[in-house]
Amino acid sequence: MVLKTLFMASLYFIPVLLVIAGVFSQTWQLFVCFILSGFGMAGIGMGVMHDAIHGTYSKNQKINKLLGYTLNMVGANATVWKIQHNVLHHSFTNIDEGDDDINMPFFLRFSPHAKKNSLHTYQHWYTWFFYGLSTFFWVTSKDFIRFHRYYHMGLIKGKNIYRNTILKIASWKLVYFFFILGLPLLFSPFGVGEILLAFLALHFVTGLSISLVFQTAHIMPEVDFLQTDENGFVEGERLVHQLATTCNYSEKSSVFSWLIGGLNYQIEHHLFPDICHVHYRNIAPIVRQTAEEYQIPYYSKKSFFDALKAHFQMLYLLGNPKKMELKG
Repeated sequence: MVLKTLFMASLYFIPVLLVIAGVFSQTWQLFVCFILSGFGMAGIGMGVMHDAIHGTYSKNQKINKLLGYTLNMVGANATVWKIQHNVLHHSFTNIDEGDDDINMPFFLRFSPHAKKNSLHTYQHWYTWFFYGLSTFFWVTSKDFIRFHRYYHMGLIKGKNIYRNTILKIASWKLVYFFFILGLPLLFSPFGVGEILLAFLALHFVTGLSISLVFQTAHIMPEVDFLQTDENGFVEGERLVHQLATTCNYSEKSSVFSWLIGGLNYQIEHHLFPDICHVHYRNIAPIVRQTAEEYQIPYYSKKSFFDALKAHFQMLYLLGNPKKMELKG
């Protein structure tokens, strides 16, 4: 974990620092640096802060809290993410209106229970573009919007806590934008337009990388999408629910798994969110064997490409629900 943290932090910081230092003068060099930084940003999100905010990076919770701030460092916010991911996504996986990972804007439909409109017919073609924009909206507006909504949902208690957290979110974002935009504009030889376009390229790489890794684990043809009853309950056992709503992929690729923070083992992560991802590869065969023994679903795709194809198919089915009914 320490090696991965150093690698991903270096990949994020060093290319931008080289731009700030004026080492490069060609526009293509600027874009290469910012794109590399985008992969580093994605790596920090998937392989460092994800474990830290789950409290699994270290046995020392002070270290976990400190490394959780790496998310703030790259423009998002650890407080908002913890509610969205640890509380809502892990508690209500693939449950309509409960799981914030499938609560999408009107032009995307990620649950068969979500309202359908004519745009969704084509979402299997255009969703990928919005994946690329996802972290741009995340660092600019999404944290504020979601934190405000969580406050009105009763997940944030007290007006003072709400106000102080909003100020902290804004302060962290000012630091991020000063580093990623302000310093390059002040010290590099590049113009405003070039820097802004490189910034968008950085986020397109980051957003696409993170979205493809996370969404291919849950928006799949095999998995379940559930609804609560009139009392807000869902039938079934919690751990079985996690297996029924989650899919692994590319389990044999240790390099790929290292790069994406073990998130190709999403089943094991959802069963054991309090265990560091470096152990998932060893846990997975035991989970699979136990699932087979008790005839519980255990979904897995051979490769990441197979997972992407299945995800594309599911986006199509969600946008064309009559096809889904025929398929069923």
